[in-house]
Amino acid sequence: MPESAAWFHLFGTDRPSREFHPLSSLAAAGLSLRPLERGEPGGAGLVFFDEVSDPLCAFVRDVSRAGRRRVLAVATTPGALGAGDPWRLLRQGTCDVLSWDRSPDPAREVLSRLERWAAVDRLVESPLVRNHLVGESPAWTSLLRQVVEVAAFSDAAVLLLGESGTGKELVARLIHSLDPRPRRKELVVLDCTTVVPELAGSEFFGHERGAYTGAQGPRDGAFSLADGGTLFLDEVGELPLSLQAQLLRVVQEKTYKRVGGNAWSRADFRLVCATNRVLQDEVARREFRADLYYRIAAVTCRVPPLRDRPEDVLPLFRHFWQQLRPGADPPELDDCVREHLLRRPYPGNVRDLRQLVARIACRHVGPGPVTPGDLPEDERPAADAPEDWCDGDFEAAIRRALAQGVTLKEIGRLASDAAIRMALGEADGNLQRAARRLGVTDRALQMRRAAERRGPGELPEARG
Repeated sequence: MPESAAWFHLFGTDRPSREFHPLSSLAAAGLSLRPLERGEPGGAGLVFFDEVSDPLCAFVRDVSRAGRRRVLAVATTPGALGAGDPWRLLRQGTCDVLSWDRSPDPAREVLSRLERWAAVDRLVESPLVRNHLVGESPAWTSLLRQVVEVAAFSDAAVLLLGESGTGKELVARLIHSLDPRPRRKELVVLDCTTVVPELAGSEFFGHERGAYTGAQGPRDGAFSLADGGTLFLDEVGELPLSLQAQLLRVVQEKTYKRVGGNAWSRADFRLVCATNRVLQDEVARREFRADLYYRIAAVTCRVPPLRDRPEDVLPLFRHFWQQLRPGADPPELDDCVREHLLRRPYPGNVRDLRQLVARIACRHVGPGPVTPGDLPEDERPAADAPEDWCDGDFEAAIRRALAQGVTLKEIGRLASDAAIRMALGEADGNLQRAARRLGVTDRALQMRRAAERRGPGELPEARG
């Protein structure tokens, strides 16, 4: 779908589309529109509504697939949005909510959003992103969209938050790769946990010859090396307060002096920082400078742990296998091995999974699937391992749904849809294998899939 095209749906109204003024205004602005049809919607879309209701929330949740697809909700009547309604619609999966009558040029505003989303999604789906940052889960897709937008369409400083092993350095490298500066220079990586306090000034600022004992010649520091490029400070929360003050001056004024020097030098770089600490708590305890925090956190991106993106475990397994054995297709997985990979905790996150793949690859031989014996002995589940699939995360998700007014019927339907989607994904689309895992017949699964393909326009909730 070209970026100047979108689908639309008039929710809760019997008005013919040809008599609907916003559609004619959007067409005049250059947007090609088509009604939402049966089946899966392609590309971004517009949902026009007169009031926020439970059926509307159910509809946008279905049509957006809980945020996977871009949906812009547009209120068409004054007073259609209450104070909390925009937040409610955002929670259901819309990317934004507009009031047609509140904008001086609503058609241009809608078109601008759709064009930006299309540009971001093209980059998200590009080989540059997908070949290095693997995953299709909602949490990961949301992160990639946020990172791509800030990287390609701004020069803002970025703070990456997340546990160890989640891939923060890969995200930092993506931000550098998407930097739009025409003469962008190098990415400089500095791990703050390795900076010796006595030599910290030299590491950051560089030094002149004879600045201290052992300084036999001049040296460029991180600020100089990153000039014109990107400076990535990993584990920035480890910096001592004294060095935080010096870093703040450079970030604010973009100038610095070498240790032992008198001349001011200029450094113009994009700053990306990462930490596994909760810096806001550190600020509250006065262990991290508040003024520096707000300088480095112009945009904050939370890199999700692997437990929040379980749909990505098997795609990551295949990705790491291909890295370890280039040119070879990843093998199939025995059902019990697949189940173990999905149930296993990953305290080290993606790094933990990659190490496990390497250990399995060392043992696996032949063209067949990965079998239980390919797992190292210390990886095999204990005989008395508890069946704890219904854990606190599951209960927390239900609690959030109830708080948002989701009915028992809707919770059951969404849980069933999620289970079917995951089973099919793990079975690479094989209906028979997915049906066995779900404990249903092939016919029952086929009928359920057919009902889904009738499209959101056929759902009872969509009648408004």
